Amino acid sequence: MSSVSVPSLRAVTRPLAELPDLLAYADPAEPLVWTRGDRGCVGIGEALRLMFSGPDRFDRAAAAWREIAAAAEIDDPVRLPGSGLVALGTFAFAGTSGAQSVLVVPRLLIARHRGLAWITEVTLAPTGADAAATALDPELPEAPPLGGWRGAALDVTERGPQTDAYFAGVREAVRRIDDGALEKVVLARQTVAEIPAGDDLRVPLGRLAERYDDCWTFAVDGLIGASPETLIRSTGGAVSARVLAGTRARVAGDAAADGRARDELLTSAKDQHEHAFAVQSVVTALAPHVRSLHTSEEPFALRLPNVWHLATDLGAGLGAERGALELVGALHPTAAVAGTPTGAAIETIAELEPFDRGRYSGAVGWIDAAGDGEWVIALRCGQLESASAGTRTLTATAGGGIVAGSDPEHEFVETVSKFRPVVEAFSA
Repeated sequence: MSSVSVPSLRAVTRPLAELPDLLAYADPAEPLVWTRGDRGCVGIGEALRLMFSGPDRFDRAAAAWREIAAAAEIDDPVRLPGSGLVALGTFAFAGTSGAQSVLVVPRLLIARHRGLAWITEVTLAPTGADAAATALDPELPEAPPLGGWRGAALDVTERGPQTDAYFAGVREAVRRIDDGALEKVVLARQTVAEIPAGDDLRVPLGRLAERYDDCWTFAVDGLIGASPETLIRSTGGAVSARVLAGTRARVAGDAAADGRARDELLTSAKDQHEHAFAVQSVVTALAPHVRSLHTSEEPFALRLPNVWHLATDLGAGLGAERGALELVGALHPTAAVAGTPTGAAIETIAELEPFDRGRYSGAVGWIDAAGDGEWVIALRCGQLESASAGTRTLTATAGGGIVAGSDPEHEFVETVSKFRPVVEAFSA
């Protein structure tokens, strides 16, 4: 982006006296949401949209955002990560994807962090004598009334040609691993359904936020989901990440069987091996950009409503001249969503997956003018297309890591568990 094309934005932030119900203010048809428990934000309208594609999409987005932030006029007495000028974004998994990667600056952003809340309005910055006459004092708008919900029926257990292709892909991946071509590859499958165009998308978002309160619930440019995996969080010079790899389905209504599933995951050599790949890929990618990198000593079992995950937390200090978007670009794709070695895994995915992943297993999150931000891997999600003939197409994707000894039936069952958040959220 050249300096001539950089828009001059004005962002005015004001504290709110009351804590808002964020989801209540989201656009029913085109929600812009980032929320987890008592933290998050909701955007209303668009002040600016930036689009990127290709292998250098992260680098170009980071450079563009630095220029825009530097040129912006920011009035922000709150001065917290996520106040002032903020963009929400979602990035495609592959540089060859037909899906656009976007950064969206909301016209109005309503945010909260535990006991604090604020609102930010973004406009084109006035100049000269007009500046004083256009001072902003943003206020909460009226929340749209909750609309109806008829939902979608996603069938994730149906056997057919697509399932046969997935099984064949797993078998071929195992063969290549046995031949030494790679150590791990993540293969996914997709399912598609239709929802009525007028349905209020705050309904599935509310279900995700309530049931998956340990995850970030998001909606950015039609990508809707709840991800448990923090790709990077950078605030005030502190960096953290969470790596997930290795999964077991939860056993509802049977605490003893559910405990055995957890223990089986913790003691599984296959899953520990897969998890070690994922952790090492993040450590290797992050190390050149941070200081004092450390990880939790042993993987722990992360409990979610649908699955158990092997998890490792990482922490570090931010290196010079680095922001959240630069770190996202350095980390993506991790072994948790691609494989090991990365290049061979990406080539294998392109050969064996009969579809474009789009933004699934890419990155989704936010960035502010200081370079602080939070980004997760776009998992447990579905992409909604624009309305056509009274309906909207929902494409959900789920996958898992294939290593030596992986069984196609077991991997299929794992994807069924991973589809569950989207299936439940979008059901009638």
